[in-house]
Parts: sequence; C-alpha cells; structure tokens
Amino acid sequence: MPVESTPGNPFTPSTDELARLEAIREALVNPSPRAIGRLDQWGLADTYETYAQTAAYTEVSITMSDGTLIDAALSVPRDLAPGQTCPAVVMPAPLISIGRRAYLGMFPRWALGGYAVLAYSQRGLADSGGEIHVAGPQDVADAVEIVDWLIGHEAVDPERIGCFGSSYGAGTSLLLAAEDPRVRAVAGTSAWGDLFTSLYQNGTRHLKAFETLVQLFGEDRCSPEFREVIQKIRADVIDEQVIGFARDRSPRHRLPAYNANRTPILLTTAWHETIFSVPAVIDLFTGLEGPKSLLVQVGDHGNGELGGLAGLLSKPTEMAYRWLDHHIGGSAGDGREPRFGIRSEYMHNLLSDLHHPDWASYALPRKRFHLAGASAGQLDAELTEDGPQPGWSRSVKATGESTEAVVAPKLVQTGLAERMGLPHVYRTADIDRGLAAIWTGAPLARAMRVQGDPEVRVTVKPQEKDATIVAYLMDSDPATGKAAIITHAPFTITGEQAGRATTVAFTLQPAHYVLARGRRLQLIIDTHDPLFADANTPLTTVEISSPQGAESCIDIPLGTLD
Repeated sequence: MPVESTPGNPFTPSTDELARLEAIREALVNPSPRAIGRLDQWGLADTYETYAQTAAYTEVSITMSDGTLIDAALSVPRDLAPGQTCPAVVMPAPLISIGRRAYLGMFPRWALGGYAVLAYSQRGLADSGGEIHVAGPQDVADAVEIVDWLIGHEAVDPERIGCFGSSYGAGTSLLLAAEDPRVRAVAGTSAWGDLFTSLYQNGTRHLKAFETLVQLFGEDRCSPEFREVIQKIRADVIDEQVIGFARDRSPRHRLPAYNANRTPILLTTAWHETIFSVPAVIDLFTGLEGPKSLLVQVGDHGNGELGGLAGLLSKPTEMAYRWLDHHIGGSAGDGREPRFGIRSEYMHNLLSDLHHPDWASYALPRKRFHLAGASAGQLDAELTEDGPQPGWSRSVKATGESTEAVVAPKLVQTGLAERMGLPHVYRTADIDRGLAAIWTGAPLARAMRVQGDPEVRVTVKPQEKDATIVAYLMDSDPATGKAAIITHAPFTITGEQAGRATTVAFTLQPAHYVLARGRRLQLIIDTHDPLFADANTPLTTVEISSPQGAESCIDIPLGTLD
C-alpha cells in the first residue's frame, strides 16, 4: 500500500524517508544488482548486498484465529546447518502509517548478528486487517499467535525469543512478555508504563497528544470500544470504562508477571517526553525485580532512536542489540555487556553518559524555595530560601490563550531540535504578567544541577468551581530575559466550591538539567497550555496565594556539579 507523507504530523516520515524505505524494501524482496544499486544514493548498497548474502527476506500474511490477516516480514539466516537453530526477535510496529516498514533499516544488523527477525504491523495498522485495539487483549492474543507461528519455523530456537519495539511496538512487546513466558527478553524504546497517567495527569487531560495519536490510528479503523473511549475522553468523562481500558494496556500493572518470570527488560524514554508519562516509566522500572535497564535522554518521544531505526547508530538501538545479545544469544551488538540500572544524558549535553543503580540514588534531595509576594512596584516576585513567605496573593486571568510559556511549541519536533543542540528559547520577559505569575531566584554562584522531580505547593482560588494551572520551571538568563524549560506539570481542580481556596501540591516531570553559573531558577504559573485540556472558564481569574501554615513553595532536587 503506498503511503504519502502528511505535512504537520510529527510522526509522518518525510518524502525522502519514504522513498528510501521503499527502495530498501524492493532490494529485500528482489535483491537484484539493479535494485540494490538504487540504494547507492543513500550509501546503503553495500549494506543490503551483504544482507542478501546473509539472510532470506520474505513478506507474509499471518492468519489469526478469527481470520484476520496480519502483515509481516520474516528474515532468516541463510547458512544454518541441518538442525541448527538461531535466536529470533519479534518486532511489533511503532504507531506510524508505514507500520512494520519503519524497522527495515534494522534488518541487516539483526541478520549479521545471527537472528531470525519477524516484524509485523498490529491489527488495524498499515496493511494489517482488522480494527485498532491499542495494544489491548486482542493485540496481545494476536502477538501470542504470531510467536506460535514463528517458532513453527524450523530455524527458530523456541527458547531464545526476544522482542524489540519502539513506541506502540514497545507497549505491545511489554504486554506480550507479561502474557507469554516464551519471550525471554524485551527492549522497548519510547515505552509507556501506564496509559492512564499518560492521558490524565493531576486531573488534566493530555488532549493534544491524545488527538495526535487518534489521528495516527485513524478513527475509522478503531474498534467500537476504542471509539467509545475516544468520545468519553474528549467529553472529559473519565469513568470506569476509560480507567479499565487504560489499565488493560498498562505494563506497570503487569509487574507480578514480569517478576515471576524475571523477564529482562530494557526501557528508554526522554526528559521532555510529551506523549507518555515519564514518572510511570520510572515506576515500572523501579518495580521490576529481574534484570533491568533504563535510558533517559535529551529530547521528546521517539527522538533518541530515530537514527537507529534507519540503520544508523543510536544509544537506544545499540543498547537493544546488546540487551538481546546478552539474554538470548545473538551477536548484533558490539560485543560489550549491557549496562544495568539507569543510564542518562543531562540537558543539553548529548555526549553526557551518567550511571546510577536505581532512581532512589539518582534523584537528589529536594531543596525548598519559598514563593514570595511581589515588592511594591514590581511585577515579579522572588524565589527565596529565606523562610516561608505568607500573606500575599496574586491573580492571573484565564483567557483560554497560552502565554510564551508552553511545554513544547511543536510535539516531538521541539524535542528533536533540542537533541540537535537547539533548545527552544522562551522570551519570558515578554510574558503578559496579567496572564502569568512569575518568581525568579538569585543568580547562581556556581553551576548547579536539577536532578529528580521538583514539587510545587500553592493555594489556588478560582472564580468558578473548576480551574487548571500549569507550572513551568525555567533556566533564566538575567542578561537577556530569555529562558529554557527545565520541566513542567499541569494541575486541575474540579468540583470545588467557586471562590474557595484550595492548597494543592504536585510533582513536576522528572528532569536532569545543568544550569550555568549566573543563571536563575524561575517558576512560571499560568492557566493554559495547548498540550492540555483547560478546565478554566474564559475571562475569569484564578488567585494564587500563600496563607499562613500552607505557604507556597517549590522543592527542587538541586545539587552542585561534583
């Protein structure tokens, strides 16, 4: 099925990428000199000529028990001796219009490492039949049948089955491993831990990411159950059906199965992930009792592994090759042992490579900064360590429009620019102080690092019964009035009495960020971000205050550079 590039969708391959993948596919299906020669324009002819000598590639349709056809591709080593078997990697597709073809760039590495490879598009995705179930029980049942089909191949060792998946493929792989102990190891990049907390954080719907995913699935291809859930989330009806739907698709709720089997699991995510919940991935990692590894990188969803999926080098895919080599016995990696525990980059140094055994040792102790009231004649106030600052209040307007402070101007693409060394610059000096409250700390006497998850406590009094606030922790340059984002979180109050003050405390997304000497920590609170649904009534105000005994503050995991 031809696939066209869709401008504006952050997950859609470019026209050149589609042309490259189609040329790779043609060379795999028919490895003639002419077809392989076409790959010279991308410098890939030698790679796929070697692949053709090493493995046989076949595109197949696998029939499920209900008659649904699943589109798949199988690669098997050519020169196995009679009776010799090999490890196999199953690769469910990421959520992308081309489905399993997103992995074609990885086939040569797996093949040269001695693996059989089965990549497939989940039910309803790309060229597979049926309806989209979003990694639900039907998709897991399909995956079990696909493993049955794979181990029916005489070359495949049924004791050495592993999974690799990116994004949607990572979730499918993790849920399959919880159901089927024949999966001996999983590497999931841009994974999710809990689908509910990815959709609904601190009472706030992640509506922009949700609608982007729905667009990618294609509503007309979704199951009736999923379509019901889509409409309920849009209408802010978060009932037992929605909660149960998300729970059934959340690896974090499968910890007993992973731990009973001691399944080796590698997970990757990003500090500025805008699609799935980073805290839920950390919670999943923390709850695992078997061999485990977590990589957290600079950027957003899917950024880190992009090059690796295309056949180039990337930390996530190199770690995945090592992980499966170690646990199921191939040789696709560089021969080094995998690293266990947490491996991370700090913002914005892609060459940084930090290691910690667990999250408890990773996160720094929190240091409290108090939110002061603005001095006479001043629009902004201080973040101060001088003790609690009670007795002030500040009102911000809820207009339904965002300020300069937003989580990400463009889903995924802002994070990709960040990985390229171009983090978004926020002109915080230009923010309308009627729409946001801002607190700024003193210039740092030395370089410092934020490492862990900050927590904000404020008292909020909306004019109406519902209200949304969004908090952003920034790295501010006092010389220019510009800033870069460190982390953020929304919070929504619902069902309270209009005009009643409510004290709320909520954690921001985890971060690892290094601030240069002379920079300032800055907290911005406003009422709207395009990433989130907004519960505010337009043209009302939200009052933020600091009453005695519940003084407003932010606790930041802050330390020096050791």
